[in-house]
Amino acid sequence: MTFKIIYFNVRGRCEAMRMLLADQGAQWEEEVVTFDVWQAGDLKKTCAFGQLPKFCHGDFEMNQSNAILRFLGRQFELYGKTHREAALIDMVNDGAEDLRVKYLTLIYKEYETAKSKYIEDLPSHLKYFECLLSKNHGGSGFIVGDQISFADYNLVDLLMIHQVLANDCLKDFPLLKAYVSRICSRPKIAAFLASDDHKKRPINGNGKQ
Repeated sequence: MTFKIIYFNVRGRCEAMRMLLADQGAQWEEEVVTFDVWQAGDLKKTCAFGQLPKFCHGDFEMNQSNAILRFLGRQFELYGKTHREAALIDMVNDGAEDLRVKYLTLIYKEYETAKSKYIEDLPSHLKYFECLLSKNHGGSGFIVGDQISFADYNLVDLLMIHQVLANDCLKDFPLLKAYVSRICSRPKIAAFLASDDHKKRPINGNGKQ
């Protein structure tokens, strides 16, 4: 069955799932939604909570980006090896979501007025991920356990977009910096990140980044 991502022409909330699919060697289709199509309202009516992204696997349809990541985590066995690992993966992903919401609030509502303060405060958020990483094999592998999980893709995407916002934001977090490089060096992820599909797709929909 074919995977399909229905979303705007941005990386946004879908780049983590694209990285996951690419790394797992899966094929997927993209249905790019224009602002005019979205404003027309017909597609919105088919979305569970009136929001994109929408994700399809054959005749199965769902919304909500983190639910999609968890679905893919189960689909590709990227949800840890035990119930405890799965719980920690959920915990990390929820923490990543908290920071992503702060980032999106900055990008879409406060960019001109709050960017400097956001960057100043960023280490206070990143330190938690550095600490969690250090507790798992000394930070030499993945965020939880000894195999990649859907939370790794989500966290790495989040860290990468923050490196665009402030390119030295990881300078005081050596484990996170090495972690991003390590995950991005996985051959299929490296190929995806080097592709025109990724490079030409803006991070956000309002021209910020």
